[in-house]
Amino acid sequence: MLDQIRIILVNTSHPGNMGSAARAMKTMGLTQMVLVDPQALPDDNAFALAAGASDVLANARIVSTLDEAIADCGLVIGTSARSRTLSWPMLDPREAGEKLVLEGMTHPVALVFGRERTGLTNDELQKCHYHVAIPANPEYSSLNLAMAVQTLCYEIRVHWLQEQAVEPEEEMAYPSAAQLEGFYQHLEQTLLKTGFIADDHPGHVMSKLRRLFNRARPEASELNILRGILTSVQKVKTPD
Repeated sequence: MLDQIRIILVNTSHPGNMGSAARAMKTMGLTQMVLVDPQALPDDNAFALAAGASDVLANARIVSTLDEAIADCGLVIGTSARSRTLSWPMLDPREAGEKLVLEGMTHPVALVFGRERTGLTNDELQKCHYHVAIPANPEYSSLNLAMAVQTLCYEIRVHWLQEQAVEPEEEMAYPSAAQLEGFYQHLEQTLLKTGFIADDHPGHVMSKLRRLFNRARPEASELNILRGILTSVQKVKTPD
């Protein structure tokens, strides 16, 4: 189960933070680290800070984009320290840990951490099904990357331990992030063709539709139905 849970660090600037995050992960039993477009590769300092978790850091997968990192994931949770212009379904750390463990029984899942100074961009956060925020002291909410990783990985471990004696129930099959992205592209193409959205400014409507479908969490079979509907709409000939 824990091998299905992926910890993703996006555009990390300091190699030492990668090592400290690897150590935080391994203390909670997590080993799957993905580095998205890191500003520097892990160095001697990173491995020194990883201490006994150097294997986690050495085996980290390095990719160019977040899309590549989450392509096969059925659940993606992004960390966000502040409210955004576009509201999104929010979880507290305990809820996030529970969802990652339960869905990690049947398919890969991801917990995504952003840049040390600025976090995840709005575009990156829109690729997530949920956002999670650590309810730190509002008068001093300064958590470094490794602290945030440690806190959320702890919640994952708590729920994993609770599930050890529980017989897993049959889980619903959810589409991967890549399949969802294909659906959104199909949806945008269809809405452009019908004239529902304008060629020069599709972003606002598509952002709201992404939020709607991420909140609804369609199953894989339901997503296939939706794409079939879009295909049937595209086949309808419009009057000349």
